[in-house]
Amino acid sequence: MRSNDEKIKANIDLIKSFDGEILSFENGEYKINKKYKLGHIEVGNDLFYLSSEGESKNTLVEKVDLLGANEGDFVIARVIFNPRGKLKVKVVFIVEKSRNKTLVAYKNKDFISIKNGNKLDGKIIKNPKNGDIYLLENSSYEFFGNLDNPKIDEKISLYLFKEDYRLDNYETKVSSKEIALGKRIDLTGLSFCTIDPVGAKDHDDAIYYDYKNETLYVAIADVSHYIKEGSELDIEARKRAFSVYFPSYVLPMLPFVLSSDLCSLKPNEKRYAFVCKIKLDSKKLELKGSEFFEALIESKNNFSYEVIDDKIEKNELPNELLELLLLTKGLREKRLEHGYNFRNEEFKMYLNNSGELNNIEASKSTFSHQLVEECMLLANQEAAKKIGNVGIFRIHEEPDIKKIDKLIEELASIGLNVKKKKNIHTTISYIQKEAERFFLEKEVDKMIIKAQQQAKYSNHLGDHFGLGFSHYSHFTSPIRRYSDLTLHRILKGDKIPKDIEQICEEISNTERQIAKMVWDLEGRKYARWAIKNLNIEFKGNICDVGDIIYGELIDVMAGLKFEIKNYKGEKLYNKINIILTEVDLISKKIFGQIVR
Repeated sequence: MRSNDEKIKANIDLIKSFDGEILSFENGEYKINKKYKLGHIEVGNDLFYLSSEGESKNTLVEKVDLLGANEGDFVIARVIFNPRGKLKVKVVFIVEKSRNKTLVAYKNKDFISIKNGNKLDGKIIKNPKNGDIYLLENSSYEFFGNLDNPKIDEKISLYLFKEDYRLDNYETKVSSKEIALGKRIDLTGLSFCTIDPVGAKDHDDAIYYDYKNETLYVAIADVSHYIKEGSELDIEARKRAFSVYFPSYVLPMLPFVLSSDLCSLKPNEKRYAFVCKIKLDSKKLELKGSEFFEALIESKNNFSYEVIDDKIEKNELPNELLELLLLTKGLREKRLEHGYNFRNEEFKMYLNNSGELNNIEASKSTFSHQLVEECMLLANQEAAKKIGNVGIFRIHEEPDIKKIDKLIEELASIGLNVKKKKNIHTTISYIQKEAERFFLEKEVDKMIIKAQQQAKYSNHLGDHFGLGFSHYSHFTSPIRRYSDLTLHRILKGDKIPKDIEQICEEISNTERQIAKMVWDLEGRKYARWAIKNLNIEFKGNICDVGDIIYGELIDVMAGLKFEIKNYKGEKLYNKINIILTEVDLISKKIFGQIVR
């Protein structure tokens, strides 16, 4: 991609002909008048920005000031000095149109950008039908599909977030032949087991607890054995960074031959593993030491969470799992003295054969989940401790004090009057206890989470505030996370990649991008359901009283949020009766009214 300077030189006559005061030529270089900025249009959170080379922050562009510019266009913009607000710019000239294709939908005789709602010129498209979607690029276009088909939703989200390459054929010629054991430690005699959701295709981790010797083995799929650093497969895995989990299918970080076969710790199959062996003191609930090594294992059982919970209830757990359950319960209680247990519900969507939303289920943290979680947390901590102060870490910075102040104000609005304590940890713990007194645990935890920083990857050691850990990384899921694969290589070779800072930044950005893409898809599924349930009365509550007032359903389709049109001062989390009144499938916006 050409730099801004190259684009200026390529279009110099055009720019000069527009307005002579924009550029001056000094010491062999073109200088931009301070009244103007040159840059590309970017879109984020339904807002438009000008991104200029050499400037750390983008500048806001109001929608009415775009002059028809779209994302990626190279433009000249005049600075608007606003003493009462932030700096803005107004596009005055489009120097170069972006060659990026824009996804547009035809609705009521207009062509509308699906990404930002802009109306575009689509005169070149012949005989469009309502709901038709096209990839539009200046003087050419191609048909993408029609909004009437729910199965197009995944394709739309992937394209909007530039992740559509994940649909390409992604298999590899990795040999399935057994490779010599070499220096691996043979642990095939130990009764490892995997515990995963029902229907899981890839099994990253297996556990075994030798309760007589108080030794926990956490065996992780040895992905680094198959994917060599710098190989084509590694470059592709790094680009993807994570597996993408849609409601109806998974787009894996690795080819299926690896993710679901050779690397997956299937029962009764010999598999290469990278093992964290942890010595424990079950009475003091302390770690006595750990080591990491390559091994050969053979999982003896593949349990689902539901099966383990059933065995717990019926008191039928094998001895090693029963002892591990008792140990992890104690470890969890001790951990929560410094970390937090946020009751944040996550929802799983279930689609019908047509791709429409059929049902929503809230995920639950049961004893089986907690057993596995505590084992993984131990291994992740120990891995972080082994690599010193530089490597790849999962960090979660302490919340900004201003956000805590705002949180306390919001809590007062729902009748929970609290004051700051000696530190942020004590304050949040106190808030959670007060919330329990008023039976507002879930609601308040949502508000606390909203006030926190976002976790990210860092090449320097840092605390994980939410977990209460001084050392933490991601070691246990190399099939679906590139961070874990990178950590395995560091632990094995004691060598930090030269571009480790860039790796951390890349995968942190990709993680956020994937989250937004999945939310985009889920939003369209909710919107489709809402279209079929207009003007029906539902139970709901007020879930956001910011610049826009939002409500959410609480009896059916949990997680569906809608903009309230007739808000009259109802308090946050007030229970309301509502009807859904309008849906825009292009923007995914759902509107509702309170029934009074």
